[in-house]
Amino acid sequence: IIDVTKTDERIQIAAKFIARYDPKDVLVVSVRQYGQKPIRKLGEYTGFHVIDGRFRPGTLTNPNAKGFLEPELLIVTDPLADSQALQEARSVNIPVVGLCDTNNETKFVDIVIPTNNKGRRALALVYWLLAREILKERGEISSYEEFKPSVEEFEAEI
Repeated sequence: IIDVTKTDERIQIAAKFIARYDPKDVLVVSVRQYGQKPIRKLGEYTGFHVIDGRFRPGTLTNPNAKGFLEPELLIVTDPLADSQALQEARSVNIPVVGLCDTNNETKFVDIVIPTNNKGRRALALVYWLLAREILKERGEISSYEEFKPSVEEFEAEI
């Protein structure tokens, strides 16, 4: 059972942490189908780099790899499904923010956001809230009402 008040608290903590980074230095990944549209929307509103779908081995660790990136922060939708990205972040000492369900190992996740990370609507809501909080922390919006997209815009199609 996930306590939604804890989820909300952790979203706020994560947003404060994430907002300290230059958007170009943040990478968001999701192998999960229902996480792909929400992370694209998060990237659209925050300027973060997004990898939706397969994460190529070596993306963070091999300078000769196609698509090599050197982010300073990684956000994962599911530490289990996004394990390749998580392992690479660990090997190059990049902090990780992870959306974690009750079945996830959190050993290598620095900031855990407890949530259902498999549900289409849950992922849309969490990434929508995270986008809104990050923009507020950065001072790009001064009130929640200024954040115009709807949660449905973040929701993956069935």
